[in-house]
Amino acid sequence: MRLYLINPSNSLISLTDVKKCYWNQYRVWKPLSLLVLAGLTPSPEWDIKVIDENLSVPDYTAMPQPDLVGITAFTSQANRAYTVAAGFSSRGVPVVMGGIHATMCLMEALERVDAVVKGEAESIWAQVLEDAKFGTLKRVYTGIPLGMDKVPLARHDLLPSGYRVGAIQTTRGCPLNCSFCSVTAFNGRHFRHRPIENVVQEFKVIREKYVLIVDDNLIGTRKDHIAHTKKLFLAMIKANLGKNWFAQVTINMADDEELLRLAANAGCLGVFIGFESPSIEGLKEVHKKFNFHKGREFKASVSRIQRHGIIVAGSFIMGLDVDDHGIGQQIADTAKRYGLDILNVMFLTPLPGTRLWKNMELEGRIVVNSFPEDWKYYTLVFPVARYRHLSWADMLNELETCDRAFYSYPRIFYRVFGNLCRMRQPFSTLVSNLSYRYNGVRSYREKFQVLDLSRGESQAKKTLSARDASL
Repeated sequence: MRLYLINPSNSLISLTDVKKCYWNQYRVWKPLSLLVLAGLTPSPEWDIKVIDENLSVPDYTAMPQPDLVGITAFTSQANRAYTVAAGFSSRGVPVVMGGIHATMCLMEALERVDAVVKGEAESIWAQVLEDAKFGTLKRVYTGIPLGMDKVPLARHDLLPSGYRVGAIQTTRGCPLNCSFCSVTAFNGRHFRHRPIENVVQEFKVIREKYVLIVDDNLIGTRKDHIAHTKKLFLAMIKANLGKNWFAQVTINMADDEELLRLAANAGCLGVFIGFESPSIEGLKEVHKKFNFHKGREFKASVSRIQRHGIIVAGSFIMGLDVDDHGIGQQIADTAKRYGLDILNVMFLTPLPGTRLWKNMELEGRIVVNSFPEDWKYYTLVFPVARYRHLSWADMLNELETCDRAFYSYPRIFYRVFGNLCRMRQPFSTLVSNLSYRYNGVRSYREKFQVLDLSRGESQAKKTLSARDASL
């Protein structure tokens, strides 16, 4: 039996284009969920091929016909996923789709594939394979969250080349429940740890020197979470893995010197922290009060992390109801004041399954809504909704202002030179800054061409009129 597991691409996401920008190869990592499913698939009964379209899009018609195709997709990949599914369906190949988008948009997915796996797939994948083997696929398989000890080692050997960055997962779930995030709807709020020995074992089979820990929050928020993370770091140090890694964390990482010291000794190159907004009002709007708990001073927190040789990337959201003209410069100034090494700015994007989606849909503010075709714009860098104080053109102008201020060549040189003097990851800082500059400032003209800005205003009026007429 032949199985294809496919990670679809999105041509509008420029950071995956390693041919146009050399530095992007450090921002593309393996589709870990498919490698985990491959680890659950019995071999040699199944001949498995994992295809990552972010590296290249093959001619599927020229490949041997599979007996089953599995596709995963974030929302921004959904349209491409359906196109790939249609191609295989036309050849009589059954297609099963999973991942967060298919879970949140079940009926839409069922119209375009043979079967959908809702939620986490580990508990149900063996049944999917068994049913496919006998031609008795069900329409819906509902996975349940299992203990992380049930997550097998991912089959990193199936994608051995073409990547600078590997990937691994050590936890699932997030207790914060931010309004714009669907992690809690998909993985739950309960923080689940993978057994430390399993994490260390998988680290050893990853070929790449640089590794992204894909957890939504590596360290957690409670004392017992932090204690477990320290044990993990101690085990990684003892194993002498020789890996350098990046991870998403919350700002409370700065509060524990022992945790920071252990992270650095375990190979931590950098951390990605969601600051979300430069204002308290913005943090309240997205329900991330955790960030300003106990009157935290962000500049001091960032500095404490950096003193251990760890670079700090900060993420902000633009387009909140509290944001007005000048927000781009305000975010850039805030990032510089905090002393961030890397700045990532995203547009407020309602994703299916989030409270933000429900609220904006109820208010008639979701403008880019010709689905599934329009899912390709839900990359977090296109305006897709009606924003309270900013038009779409305003949003793009504000983002360009922000990136030009933060990623000017003098500012990049200043950050890289400063990190060189402090022996704090100057190469990683340079690579990240150049990649963000290329995919930010240099790509705005393309964004204006791809997305018709006038559509935002006209469609917003049409949506609102239709909503008012139904009231």
